[in-house]
Amino acid sequence: MVKQGLIAGAAGSIVMTLGEKLEQAVTKRPDSHVPARVLERLTGLPERPGKQPLGLDWAMHFGQGALVGVLRSVMAHAGLRGPVASAQFAVVRLTTDHILENATGAGAPPPTWPRGEGRRGWTATRPGRRQTCPCG
Repeated sequence: MVKQGLIAGAAGSIVMTLGEKLEQAVTKRPDSHVPARVLERLTGLPERPGKQPLGLDWAMHFGQGALVGVLRSVMAHAGLRGPVASAQFAVVRLTTDHILENATGAGAPPPTWPRGEGRRGWTATRPGRRQTCPCG
């Protein structure tokens, strides 16, 4: 169950990233540094403003996706499957992002976003990311 969830979560992160890249090509939305900033703050690594910490971005992006994939695997093994369970998991996935981003100060709660950013952010990516990085 754990191995299956890690693999599925990593695969889901890859698919999500491809979707984000397509959305970014259409909307011209810049990349984000927020995943790296969260990881830097969680681990106590020094922050380097202005740098694009691609490795940290991807470590957080795919690592978090893999770990939360374990929860989705548990849900499936408990009989929570299909579109309703997938919608429930989407809420959990976004909530996980917001908790980590807001608790570390790397993100901002939706009510504080600039006008128009919420509409763009909700289309295909995690909302609230205003910094840039190549990982989406």
